[in-house]
Amino acid sequence: MRVATLTISTSKAADPGQDEGTAALADYVASMDARLVGAEVIPDDRDLISSRLTHWADGGAVDLILTSGGTGLAPGDVTPEATLAVMDREAPGIAEAMRLASRPHTRYWMMSRGVAGLRGSTLIINFPGNPRAIAQAGEPLRDVLRHAMALLIDPAPGHE
Repeated sequence: MRVATLTISTSKAADPGQDEGTAALADYVASMDARLVGAEVIPDDRDLISSRLTHWADGGAVDLILTSGGTGLAPGDVTPEATLAVMDREAPGIAEAMRLASRPHTRYWMMSRGVAGLRGSTLIINFPGNPRAIAQAGEPLRDVLRHAMALLIDPAPGHE
């Protein structure tokens, strides 16, 4: 499974030394025995986010895109809107599972607006920006993602 990560934060893009989210996403990718093929840090800009997601999804070299950041209620948090703009189909259960997994750890879990879905055969998932929250929210997805990616990469008969 080929994975690209996109950390979305205006402050972290301006000062990469502040960025812990990219490392947390890389750790998550490694925990799935997946191959990290790209990682970028970009500012909270809806058009730029959509452009990067489209570039990776349409390029054929990425099976899964994990984003981090920009999923809250602040005016500049536009990751879900940028992701929805490029998705063909939503996978709402993934985002719902992430929020439920976060519930025991923070009372702010319900403020996450992250989404998940497909552009072509590339799965895109919005993770929270907090490095601890990345691991917590991603925990229940690990095995499910392996199965989902197997279906997308090499569909079994009857699953096309």
